[in-house]
Amino acid sequence: MDKAENIDAYIAAFPADVQSLLEKVRKTVQKAAPKAKEVISYGMPAFEQNGKLVYFAGYKNHIGFYPTSSGIANFQKEIQSFKNSKGAIQFPLDKPLPVDLITQIVKFRVAETDQKVALKKTAKKTTVKKTAEKNKVADKDFLSTLVAPARRALENNGITTLQMLAKYTEKEILTFHGMGPSTMPKLRTALAEKGLAFKE
Repeated sequence: MDKAENIDAYIAAFPADVQSLLEKVRKTVQKAAPKAKEVISYGMPAFEQNGKLVYFAGYKNHIGFYPTSSGIANFQKEIQSFKNSKGAIQFPLDKPLPVDLITQIVKFRVAETDQKVALKKTAKKTTVKKTAEKNKVADKDFLSTLVAPARRALENNGITTLQMLAKYTEKEILTFHGMGPSTMPKLRTALAEKGLAFKE
């Protein structure tokens, strides 16, 4: 069979009795995963939403349903009456199509792919938060490189981060009690390392 360009063309290439079963599988998946997009993948009809959800295909004596390995593993009990393998279930053409089972598996796959996306987003947020916290610590560390009078001079004026320091001109900083000209090169360097500078 030539590779179909879309699911309509794929289904149309089969005898009428198989067509109706393939269409039934298609409609069942659409109902269970209304946001999923129809594609042809590996020459088979497939649905994707945050990655591939399920595939299905027509054969001489059965409909092949491919809900990925996790879809198989989580429904071992429910699929035991059908011929199955690690990634596939065979629905015989001469038996009623298990619409409820297909619906359950598809909904499980949608929840699973959604969860993966949510976990990725959480991991990204955590990384951003950690980086921000690290920068805050790094900002505060610049104070530890200063002599005590200069450090106190900045702290007494509420300057504990480089972002705060960048809001002042060098002239303003030098007016702080305890701040001497010898400290300014250190402050300029600390700011420059963060892509910052004193206010002009």
